[in-house]
Amino acid sequence: MKILLSGTASDSHTWNLVYLGLFLEERGHDVVALGPCVGPRLLTAACRRHAPDAVVLSSVNGHGYRDALAAVRALRAEPELAALPVAAGGKLGIAGRSGETEAARLRAAGCDAVLGDGAGDLEALGAFLAARAQVAA
Repeated sequence: MKILLSGTASDSHTWNLVYLGLFLEERGHDVVALGPCVGPRLLTAACRRHAPDAVVLSSVNGHGYRDALAAVRALRAEPELAALPVAAGGKLGIAGRSGETEAARLRAAGCDAVLGDGAGDLEALGAFLAARAQVAA
C-alpha cells in the first residue's frame, strides 16, 4: 500500500515519523513522508497529489487529538478523500494517553483507527493496515 505519513499541525517532532516510516517500510508499504507541522490544507493537497491508500497521522507533543480532529474533518469534507482510511496515534493528549471520549470523537469525525503510543498500538497499526490491504486487493 502507499501510505501517506504525516505529523500534525502543531507538532515539530520528527523522530516519531522516522520510526513509523521504517516500521511501515519494513512491512512492505510505500511511504510518502510529509514531515512535521502539516496542517489540514497541506494534508488534503498532498492526498490529492499522491493518491495514497491510507493516511497515518502521528503526534508526540500532546496536542494530537485536536490536530488530528481538524485534519480528519478536512479530509472528510473533500468528496474524493471522504473514504480514505485514516489512522491517528501517538501522544494525543497533554495528560498522557487519550481517553475513550477523545477516541470516540475522532472516530465520529471519520478517523478509522485511533491508537496510543505503546508497543501494542504499533502492532494494532500494522494490523489495521494489513486489513485495509486485504480489502483493497
